[in-house]
Amino acid sequence: MELSKFVKQKRTSAKLTQPELAEKAGVGLRFLRELEQGKETLRLDKVNQVLRLFGYKVGAIQAKFSEDAEG
Repeated sequence: MELSKFVKQKRTSAKLTQPELAEKAGVGLRFLRELEQGKETLRLDKVNQVLRLFGYKVGAIQAKFSEDAEG
């Protein structure tokens, strides 16, 4: 699951608005919106601040590459 969808799903499951989650996580509302919209360049420490509220953190997973991308 994409990180953006994961965060949004966890937030809605917790019945939190974006402003409420941003405040609880100690991040700005703009940052949280960008995270949920899938912005590709985000500070990992701030991403982890948000994920920590749900008992998660960013970690490495094996990437799946198409044959065209390898060359």
